Order: sequence, then C-alpha cells, then structure tokens
Amino acid sequence: MDKFIIRGAKKLSGKVTVQGAKNAALPIIAASLLIKSGESVIRNVPPLRDIFTLNQMLEHLGAKVSYDEKKHTLRVDASGLNENTAPYELMSKMRASFLVLGPILQRMGEARVSLPGGCALGPRPVDYHIKGFARLGAEISEEKGFVVARAKRLKGNIIYFDRPSHTGTENLLYGAVMAKGSTRIINAACDPEVIDLVKFLKKAGAKISGAGTPEITIEGVSQLEPVKHTVMGDRLEAGTFLMAAMVTQGDVFVSGVETSHLELVLQKLTEAGAVIKNKADGIHLTAPKRISPLDVVTYPFPGYPTDLQACLTAMLTKADGTSRVRETIFQDAFSYVMELRRLGADISVTANEATINGVKKLTGTSVMAPHIRAGAGLVIAGLASAGRTDVLRVYHIDRGYNHLEEKLQALGADIKRVRA
Repeated sequence: MDKFIIRGAKKLSGKVTVQGAKNAALPIIAASLLIKSGESVIRNVPPLRDIFTLNQMLEHLGAKVSYDEKKHTLRVDASGLNENTAPYELMSKMRASFLVLGPILQRMGEARVSLPGGCALGPRPVDYHIKGFARLGAEISEEKGFVVARAKRLKGNIIYFDRPSHTGTENLLYGAVMAKGSTRIINAACDPEVIDLVKFLKKAGAKISGAGTPEITIEGVSQLEPVKHTVMGDRLEAGTFLMAAMVTQGDVFVSGVETSHLELVLQKLTEAGAVIKNKADGIHLTAPKRISPLDVVTYPFPGYPTDLQACLTAMLTKADGTSRVRETIFQDAFSYVMELRRLGADISVTANEATINGVKKLTGTSVMAPHIRAGAGLVIAGLASAGRTDVLRVYHIDRGYNHLEEKLQALGADIKRVRA
C-alpha cells in the first residue's frame, strides 16, 4: 500500500486544472450499455480505480471497452452484450456499480446484480432503485445476495422518492428512457452530474425534460444511438483544492469547473473570509490570514455537498472560533474525526453534528483515510499541520482523485507518495 508524506504549513499558490467528474463519468459509462449498436466516445473520463472497475464490469457483460489514459477518452461498443449477471467480486468494490441494473434489465429482460459495496459510510440502501423499478413493472426478488429484476418491457409510471437520490434518479432514468409511455420522477436529484447524464442520453435520442429540477419527465423511445460526449469537470476536486488553499493562506486559480456547480460552497468560503473571483474558465481564491467560523448543513444539491463535508471540517479546524457542521445524508459520516484529533483538532461529535473549536496549531502525525472524501480532508489537515503527517490507506483517495499529490506539488505543497 502507498501513503502520503506531507510536511505542512506551506502556502499553496498557482493554477490547477480539475479532472472530469467521476460521479458524472460513472453513470454515463453505465448508460452506454443502453445503446444496442455502434461505438460511443466519452471524453474527459478520469483514470481512477472506480472507472477501471466499471470498465471491467462492462467487459464482463460483453461490451467492448477501450480507454486511452493519456487522452482520458473511453470508447464503448455494447452491441455484443451477452451477460445479465453483475458479480459480487466487481460489485463489492464500489456502490456506483449498482447503476448497471437498469441498463442490463433494459437490454436483456433480466438483471442479476449483487448488492453493492464501496465506502463505509453507514447504511446506503438501494431501496429507491428497487421500488422504482417495481413501479415500472419489473418483478423484483432477492436471491442469495443478488437483486434479480425481470421485465419483457418496462412501462412508464410516476415514481416518488422520499428524498432526492442521485444514483436512484440515474438508475430509474435508464429504466424509463425506453419504457412504454411516459414516466415522471418526483423529488428527483438535481445534481449537475445528473444533468450531465441527461445530456448524454438526449444526444443518444432520449426524450427527457426537467433535468436539474425536482421533477423529471421521460417519454420512452424505441432505441438510442451512439454519441460523443465530454464529461463535466469535477466540482468536488475543485472544492478540495479551494479548501486546501484556505488552510494554507494560499492563492490559487482552479480551472476546468463550472462555477455554478459550486455556488453554495463558494458562498460559504466567502463567509469564511476568502476573496473569490469567478471567471469564465475557473475560480480564483485568495485565502484570509485567519478563517472565520461557519455553520453548515449538508443537503442534496443545491445544498452543501456531503462529499465536501470532510474537507470543510478539516478547514474549520483552523478557524478563529467555533463552527458547526451537521450531516443529513449519511450515517457515520464523521468516522474520520478521531484522525483529525490525532493532529490536534478540537472536535466533538453528537449524533449527526460536529462542533469544531478552531485551534492555532495542528501538529503532524500518522493518520488513516477511512474513505475517499475523508482521506482528502486528512490531506488538507496535513497541509495545515506543522511537521510531518503520514496519510495511510491512500488507495481510498485514489478512488476519487487522480495523482492528487502531483497537483498539490505543482501548487507548492511538500507532499510525496511512498510505499507504506
């Protein structure tokens, strides 16, 4: 296993370009299975472990997959799809792999998908997916750890979510695009990544309206055609760099991301004292000498993203006062707080809320990343710490960030990857 060695307390400055958004690329790649003939070309696909895992899944199902890591371009031809089972050994590596349920069901009339794995963030049930497909007319059962869905052809219906679910919305979009008749998804996820998936599907011939709002309407079509599409920039990676600049009193320009995808994040950083200038090609942030405390509640988009909660909490360990961060999306989402305490952070957690009393100094030590975004938060804390910080289990971080250490090095950070 690799680890990061960070020697902190160095200002970050300069320019950095973010990768394509993993959380947009994964559902778009899964959607390419819906296209019965021809090759689709997907650009700006980041070379990440989760991408490689999903590519393996597509190949297992019978699709032809070609990925150019240098150009970040993926080519998929799913005309030879011949397998309806998504095995445990691949599904266990990430939760997003459950997105193949809809495309397999559409193409094969039966899908056998192992219950998913992924980050340890407490229970993340796939009930919304299962109930949604049942509403579309699928027969659903569970057999020996597999969700089994059967339907000769799905039928449009009204689907209600108790709360927005971006993977639930995406999977039901797959089911609805070629279902008979009209489907409405009520309380749909409004995330930019969902909008990017809809752009891909509409290029392929899908009839979808309302993406980006709580109600999406889909008129079923008979087939989809291969397309070329460029994945949106990664707003979560952009937020990570911005918060790293904050804790180091830095000055950075982050390009490759739509500023509208980070409106609330940028507002909170401004409240914390940052000077932010939005430009056509990115975001320029100048950090304050001392970070002001914040009160933040995570919530589905356009709320504050839960995937930037750990980065924010790490940033607020150096704030001038007391901050509060409440988590409303995942259970056990503060599991990394003990690692921040090891660095000298003053944080207490009650139920789903963290109270962070800012400290003047963090001191480096060894910490362990429990999942992707917590790992990024620990890197941010390490950049703010005096002395040496070792971040272990960086394979978690690699699931969401491509060579994070190299991009931070280019901004002036003293960070390197070594064998643990």
